[in-house]
Amino acid sequence: MKRALRGFTLIEVMVVLLVIGLLAAGLSMPFAAQVQLRRIDETHRRLDEAREALLGFAASHGRLPCPASEASRGEERFAPGGDAVNGQCERFHDGFLPAATLGLAPLDDEGFLRDAWGSRANRIRYAVAGVPVGTVTSPFTRANGLQASGLAAIGAASHFLFICSSASPIGGGSCGPASNQLTRRAAFVLVSLGADAQAAPAADSARNIDGSGLFVAHEAGPGFDDLVTWVPAAILASRLMAAGRLP
Repeated sequence: MKRALRGFTLIEVMVVLLVIGLLAAGLSMPFAAQVQLRRIDETHRRLDEAREALLGFAASHGRLPCPASEASRGEERFAPGGDAVNGQCERFHDGFLPAATLGLAPLDDEGFLRDAWGSRANRIRYAVAGVPVGTVTSPFTRANGLQASGLAAIGAASHFLFICSSASPIGGGSCGPASNQLTRRAAFVLVSLGADAQAAPAADSARNIDGSGLFVAHEAGPGFDDLVTWVPAAILASRLMAAGRLP
């Protein structure tokens, strides 16, 4: 009788362990999904914070900062001979957020703000319009460049930065006819490359790092989980007007 009872107890324990294993397996996917959502939300929060910091910088300095380069340790990087007076950046469309210049935190060891993808975190990317307007070059990064250009000249400019819903087909410096144009007047763009950033990304993600001034934003799907946010030139102008930087 004792042997039978002991055998029955072992079977019972095995069944319980099996049930626990099945429950753990069933819960692992929802937990992973929750972690993913938290990282997406945190990355959105960091992008929003960066967006406000850039608008605050513009209100304080009358211009947007230049993008940082790989070697600038999170500080804005001007071109040789460039400075805040002429607004000539080393790069306009394929740089990084100058988080050290903006005073953001927390930063990595090299002064850059990263997204929230844990061990796969990437530096937040930043592009700013560098389009000549009238006789004033790079009005967005030149001290009081928008004020000097005038709202009429800025409004008449052909485009600044484009945001498209698809990378294909894009040509001629604008969104293609089959790609929905979300805006053609972005003053600056912020990009997180998401959790699956690859050395050879798919077309939509590749567009966001090719330095063309054209960016892609849409819901996540196979080969694309970039998070993209931008500020239109009109919103930047409104913020500068509120700060007394524009008439």
